[in-house]
Amino acid sequence: MPRSHGYRRGSRQLMKKKAEEKGMRPPTYLLHDYKIGDKVLIKINPTYHKGMPHSRYHGKIATVTGSRGRAYILKVRNMDKVKDIIVRPEHMVPCGEE
Repeated sequence: MPRSHGYRRGSRQLMKKKAEEKGMRPPTYLLHDYKIGDKVLIKINPTYHKGMPHSRYHGKIATVTGSRGRAYILKVRNMDKVKDIIVRPEHMVPCGEE
């Protein structure tokens, strides 16, 4: 059987929560209002599938450049290029908090 090349390929350990982390996070993280120029850490939360960035961006520092609906537009460095990605706040943490 040929190997699959899906969007979530190779993310078995990355998209897994520990037993103590299972369930919903408290809603306070959704109340954080990000402004243009804020630095954020992209931390994928596998509980929510909407607005999830590609797994290659997990753990990267990004800059908020705008908003689009409930999501934010982030400028993140990928290898030698700067990319714009659209991410919802469930997958972002303010830089310095973890």
